[in-house]
Amino acid sequence: MEAGQIIILNGAPRSGKSSIAAAIQETFEGVWINLGVDACAQATPPGLRPGIGLRPGGERPDIEAFVPLLYAALYDSIAAHSRLGLNVVVDIGHHDAYSRSLNILPHCARRLAGLPVLLVGVRCPIDEVLRRRAAGGEGTPYVIGRDDDPMPLPVRRWQEEVHKPGLYDLEVDTSLLSPRACAGSIRERLIAGPAPMAFHTLANLPTA
Repeated sequence: MEAGQIIILNGAPRSGKSSIAAAIQETFEGVWINLGVDACAQATPPGLRPGIGLRPGGERPDIEAFVPLLYAALYDSIAAHSRLGLNVVVDIGHHDAYSRSLNILPHCARRLAGLPVLLVGVRCPIDEVLRRRAAGGEGTPYVIGRDDDPMPLPVRRWQEEVHKPGLYDLEVDTSLLSPRACAGSIRERLIAGPAPMAFHTLANLPTA
């Protein structure tokens, strides 16, 4: 059985990853399963949330020991879906800016060894991220800018940390392209090549 394609969309919260994932499900041929930070949040016990969505800066050192386990479980699930011939799109925000040294990304990459993985960096300028956060209103779970703190530290940390080390097969900017246009760029990259290598390069990075 041919393995299903895996597309990993990595970027900060409100950068547009979920909208691109939805566009991929709507427009790409075949079955596309969306596994990512939002799906994991629903499955994670309340006491361990935000789980893999833990922000940079060491906000919850009490749950950090569980984060590598949650990532391992997610990536094993991604691999299982792919090996069954199902395509997977993953919207996520990888970083290693915890209070302890975790270096999670290479471990995740190794769990997808031998599978077709396209790693996409989803970029969005911080001003646009803040505008999107504010548009959600007070009821959203996102930190928003205020008159006395127009560019909150948690938002700046996401922008600084989520794209390290910055190895991608493709990058898209959602301030310039619609979700469907981003999905179209991803489709073109899959068709035109070259063969994706970024995630498998990350698998060879040191983990300590």
